[in-house]
Amino acid sequence: MLQFITNKTDRYNHIDGAKLALEGGCKWIQLRMKNYPKSEIIEVAKEINKLCKQYNAILIIDDYPDIAMEVKADGVHLGKNDMNPIEARNLMGEEYIIGGTANSFEDIQRLIAANVDYIGLGPYRFTKTKEKLSPILGIKGYEDIINKCKEHNYKTPIVAIGGIEIEDIPSLVKMGVNGVAISGYILNSENPTLITNKIIDTLYENRD
Repeated sequence: MLQFITNKTDRYNHIDGAKLALEGGCKWIQLRMKNYPKSEIIEVAKEINKLCKQYNAILIIDDYPDIAMEVKADGVHLGKNDMNPIEARNLMGEEYIIGGTANSFEDIQRLIAANVDYIGLGPYRFTKTKEKLSPILGIKGYEDIINKCKEHNYKTPIVAIGGIEIEDIPSLVKMGVNGVAISGYILNSENPTLITNKIIDTLYENRD
C-alpha cells in the first residue's frame, strides 16, 4: 500500500500533488497542511475529497478529526502531540479510519492499546518535508521494532515513512512493513505520476 502525503512545493500545490498521485494509481491520500488556517485546510480538503471519490481513493486528514468529519473524509492521522486516538474514536465513531505516528516500540504499544487502524512508523531517514523530526530509525531501527511487533503478535498494519525512496521498498516489505508513505520523492521527481505508478508496482512485486 502506498500512502501519498501532500506537500506544497515550488511546482505543485496540495491539490495538484494529490491529483498527480491519484493519476499514478495511488489509492490513499493524506492531506498534511501544517501551520495553515483551518478554513484553508477545509477548502483544500473538500477539493481533494472530490478527486479521491473520482478515483475511488481514501482521504485521510492530518491532525484534525473535526475537519475530517466536516468534509466527510475517510479518517484522520494523529501525530504524537495531537488528540489522543481514544478520544478521537469517541468523537468520530467506528466508521472512520484512525492512524497514529510512532517512533519507537513503546509508541506502537500505546497506539495498539488505543486501537488505531494503522501506524505510521518513522522517520526512516532524514526528510525535509517534516518539521520537528523525531530520531531517525534507519533500517536497523525498523528491524528491531518490527521484530518486537512479531514477538508480540501485533497485527496492526505498519506504514514506513520518512525520506523513503523506491530502492528502499524491497527490504522494508521483506522485513514486514505493510506499506510506505511518501511525499518528497514523488513530488520532486521529473514525472510524479510515473514514479507513483512505479512505486505501486514495486510494492506489488515484493509482496508475499
